[in-house]
Amino acid sequence: MTFASGPVRVRTPATSANLGPGFDALGLALGLYDDVAAEVTAGGVRVAVTGEGAGELPDGDRHLVVTSMRAAFDLLGGQPAGLALECVNRIPQARGLGSSSAAIVAGVLLARALVEGGEERLDDAAALRLASEIEGHPDNVAPCLLGGFTIAWTEPGGARAVSLAVAGAVRPTVFVPGERGLTAVARAALPATVPHADAASNAGRAALLVHALTAAPALLLPATVDRLHQDYRAEGMPATAALVSELRAAGVAAVVSGAGPTVLALTEVPAGFAPGRNWQRWELPIDVSGARVTRGRLGHAERDPVAAGRKS
Repeated sequence: MTFASGPVRVRTPATSANLGPGFDALGLALGLYDDVAAEVTAGGVRVAVTGEGAGELPDGDRHLVVTSMRAAFDLLGGQPAGLALECVNRIPQARGLGSSSAAIVAGVLLARALVEGGEERLDDAAALRLASEIEGHPDNVAPCLLGGFTIAWTEPGGARAVSLAVAGAVRPTVFVPGERGLTAVARAALPATVPHADAASNAGRAALLVHALTAAPALLLPATVDRLHQDYRAEGMPATAALVSELRAAGVAAVVSGAGPTVLALTEVPAGFAPGRNWQRWELPIDVSGARVTRGRLGHAERDPVAAGRKS
């Protein structure tokens, strides 16, 4: 096993999972990015973080990018003596926009790029399986890796996913609150079983959502009706639930982004709509490429913590 000389860098997009009825299966890559550069060193682990999470995230081997790199290196055949990482984070932490998936995907792809012949040892399908194992489910890591609108599922051999092109009329807007949420807490609010009618309803709406996102955006409002998870989580995120209801009453196809508390709108939001001072409104393009790996260190623009992604 030979490690590549010099640094490599990866850009990973934000993601929104579930998209209403597609619980743990559907995801969308958004044009807001984290940039991470890594290099093999003679010893030790150094992590520098700029932007979101700076001064808060664990350092050294406890950093999620590093733990993900370690898992990938194990599959690739061995660990390097040391690592140096530079992270420029723009994806809000613990807001339902896939910050942990972006870190996991970054770690897996950086490790692969730092090993000579890494892509032959750990192909894209294996990278998805590993990232999903680390995250616990594939709905965010799939769009982060592949870009676009993804459908993910898990087989006995691990996670799989396909990426589909999104209709041009789909224009995502996210409403990001100041407070954070935890996926574990949101999942704990879900019941062990649900009524058969609710499961059947979501199956139909999720199927309709695939058609609406790829070919018929006019159907996005009925296609984003959910009865499996959002209502159960509403008590823990009352402001999020209220904003989703307010937007939907105005005819906007709005859903909870991932485990929340961010709200995702998939159709045009009225220009005068004002959600309140606690919410930042960002219009984001759909990312169609997924995570991208290149050689070299981060450039000046990549080191700007607000350079990647459009905000309004």
